[in-house]
Amino acid sequence: MKVAQLATRYPPGPGGVERHVAELTSHLAALGHTVDVFASELYREFPREPLPASVPREERTGFGTVRRLPVWSLPGEAHYTFFRGLGRALAREAPEIVHAHTYGTHQVTVASRLQRERGIPFVVTAHFHPIWSIEGGWWRRRLRGFYDAVLAGGILRGAARLIVQTREEERLVRELRIPLPPVAIVPPGYAPLPPPPADGPTFARTYGLDGPYLLFVGRLASNKGLVELVDAFAPLSRRAPDATLVLVGADGGMAGRVDARARQRGIAGRVRRIGYLADERLLASAYRDARAVVLPSEYEAFGLVLLEALAQGTPVVASRVGGIPEIVEDGRTGLLVPPRSPEALARALERMWDEPALGRRLGAAGRQEVVPRYSWSAVATEVDRIYREVRDR
Repeated sequence: MKVAQLATRYPPGPGGVERHVAELTSHLAALGHTVDVFASELYREFPREPLPASVPREERTGFGTVRRLPVWSLPGEAHYTFFRGLGRALAREAPEIVHAHTYGTHQVTVASRLQRERGIPFVVTAHFHPIWSIEGGWWRRRLRGFYDAVLAGGILRGAARLIVQTREEERLVRELRIPLPPVAIVPPGYAPLPPPPADGPTFARTYGLDGPYLLFVGRLASNKGLVELVDAFAPLSRRAPDATLVLVGADGGMAGRVDARARQRGIAGRVRRIGYLADERLLASAYRDARAVVLPSEYEAFGLVLLEALAQGTPVVASRVGGIPEIVEDGRTGLLVPPRSPEALARALERMWDEPALGRRLGAAGRQEVVPRYSWSAVATEVDRIYREVRDR
């Protein structure tokens, strides 16, 4: 079957949705599909940054063609991205089915229009964030409110399927009270990182970390709870002078605020921002050697970094939001805390720091019980089944 995958960004652009689309694409190709990917030429949306010129805007792969199209965007924090020529490119390729990723984006609108005009069916994977958790300022939330109230129902009504990753995500989408197509729950898979270096530089040695550290992995974005994380780390840093808070991920607009909060708390030298880490062996080393991995987000549709941490046997501390409680069982495979609560987060971090046996038990349980449940081959098999149902109906 000839399939078109539509996403705002695609690797080497970093992010969970980007990796999701890449893994799904390669596993669908292994099932015999021809998959063309249509994404933007952006490395990140806000602050806006294009991919370097060395990344080809069109390239043939083992599964199809990846096209990185030019875009334009609303200014400032609104940063809503519009593709240039996406509809024409899709019409030329004439896929049998279009799979658009991320609720509320322009590519979903284009897929809907293509279905009306040419009868090409489309499915949507929501990667849904409720309005209160999306990145950006007041104008972006106003735009999203308009989309939810006026546009979303007409766009999604034409979809053949809406795919969500968790039961909680489905509940939040249904709270919009808009017409929906049939909904399928398909959790994402876990792609194992390569093993940490057996010899040579570890993550800690590479970045000059002399003592134990807590680790955050993800874009430094407004919905990740990073200011609260700095606040929660401050009391632990006073008790444990060798502790460091390490943030791995590209700046999504929050780096300045994180730095300012660390200075305000008097711990600027104890908070390290590494930036995006492309070397996956070093990333695996970062997970393996961390005292704990922390994900204090206001909302996460899933939280793939938690699986990456647990796969290394490293315990996790995360917010009790979105799909996270469907992955992590509090007290058994990790510790869960309320979002936006530096006090509760601080207590969990100190407990993890003071009780290493607890951390080892939680990490081991997560590695043995949680990680094996998530397989990209199983995801691709289920999505393939959905495609065939849609095509043959």
